[in-house]
Amino acid sequence: MSADTAPHCHVEGKLCMPEDARKRASRRLSIARGHLESIVRMLDDEDVYCVDVLRQIKAVQGALSGATEVVLRGHLEAHVATAHERGDTVEIVEELMAALKYA
Repeated sequence: MSADTAPHCHVEGKLCMPEDARKRASRRLSIARGHLESIVRMLDDEDVYCVDVLRQIKAVQGALSGATEVVLRGHLEAHVATAHERGDTVEIVEELMAALKYA
């Protein structure tokens, strides 16, 4: 990883999420938030149709899945692929395995 693509951190010795991944994940989460707020409003309507709610829930799940993929790819490219150079391969792999238990 070149200095141009390395994540910039304000805390010395800390690995930070790459800026591009942060921005893309944030956009996807904003989309998920919009869909989720739409679902909450829909449920206030006593005439809401179940299938319409289900479609919106699937849209939220899709946006969350997309955000997960963006964050994971950023982590793999910025941190896992460079772990050997830093000497923290075991720690990075263990951390990622623990995180994926919840994905």
